Amino acid sequence: MSETGIIRSILDNDLYKLTMQQAVVEKFQRNYVKYNFINRGKTKFPDGFDVRLRQELKKMEQLQLTQSEALFLSLKCGLFLKPTYIDFLKSYRYDSSEIGITQEGGDLTLTITGYWYRTILWEVPLMALISELYFQMTGQEINSRQERHANNIEKGKQFHINSMKVADFGTRRRYSYDNQLEVVKDLIGCFNNGNPFLVGTSNIKIAMDLGLTPIGTHAHEWFMFHAVEYGYTKANEKGLENWVNVYEGDLGIALSDTFTTDVFFRDFTKKYAKLFDGVRHDSGDPFDFADKVITHYKSLGIDPMSKTIVFSDGLNTELAVELHKHCRGKIKCSFGIGTNFTNDVGVKALNMVIKIVQVKVGDIWIDTVKLSDNPVKHTGTQEEISACKYQLRINDNNFAKAK
Repeated sequence: MSETGIIRSILDNDLYKLTMQQAVVEKFQRNYVKYNFINRGKTKFPDGFDVRLRQELKKMEQLQLTQSEALFLSLKCGLFLKPTYIDFLKSYRYDSSEIGITQEGGDLTLTITGYWYRTILWEVPLMALISELYFQMTGQEINSRQERHANNIEKGKQFHINSMKVADFGTRRRYSYDNQLEVVKDLIGCFNNGNPFLVGTSNIKIAMDLGLTPIGTHAHEWFMFHAVEYGYTKANEKGLENWVNVYEGDLGIALSDTFTTDVFFRDFTKKYAKLFDGVRHDSGDPFDFADKVITHYKSLGIDPMSKTIVFSDGLNTELAVELHKHCRGKIKCSFGIGTNFTNDVGVKALNMVIKIVQVKVGDIWIDTVKLSDNPVKHTGTQEEISACKYQLRINDNNFAKAK
């Protein structure tokens, strides 16, 4: 293990990257993909950032799954991570040649290209690395430890008072690994009130070190890839079907907004509504989404109280509490809180994503599309977005409430 790099463990990643990687290894071993770094916040990076970033990526090549980490995965995730996959992960090494980086002035361009089963692990630690390195190099002043602790405890009190279920989803845009660890420890410290509201963390390494449950299923790229492989009209259905075929009922929270929620519910038939434990919200009005989910389950003759919504879109404490109250007695809910947990230290967090942008089919690169309920989150070329809207019978009225 590298002790000098910012990323110090192969498990310093979110669980959903491992669960998707296992599915890709089983289903799509030969597919090439390309990812792009998307700087939504137009952050200007300091001079030499690209050089430091390359140095950190080379250090990540030294990382490998240790025996204790493999044992943790077997014990904590063995119901859904298969022994053959854990053995595969023992042999996995990051390859920094898969990443292309250029910097012109303050503008950073970054692409990841290679086999999907390999490149899929880069997204989360790379974003965490970019964020932590940025704050290291800019040297911005942050709140004192006393202030940060008080802030974390106050959040925990609100979750306790309202009997909520909350998870840390903050790896990608954290201030630093140490701060993420600090936040989760503070929230665990609230457990002496007798109500352990913190149900886990998406970060596998932190879950291992603190005795928590790692949490995650799949992301937008799963369905974006299926759109290229099977067409837009079959993307949700085939994505859900392949997930069920790999996990046989485990990891049963379905992401709903890759091609808008309305299109998802067209495809979320009684079969899948019963097979999956619930759905995850990641864009658009969350209150409207909750009402749509409840209505959809009722229309299928399914008791919404037997299902769960996981809210995960830009949450803070106040919004999570209001959503909890809105859902009370109607449907179960839990909350994955990211940046508001792990980068609430007095600086402006980076607004960035890394998205799959192309899939290679034969010798041709095909563009991918994500049609979020919030148009700001759309990804893809305008030509391909228009083609997707046409095939799925989507018009701009679908986004009216999200604007």
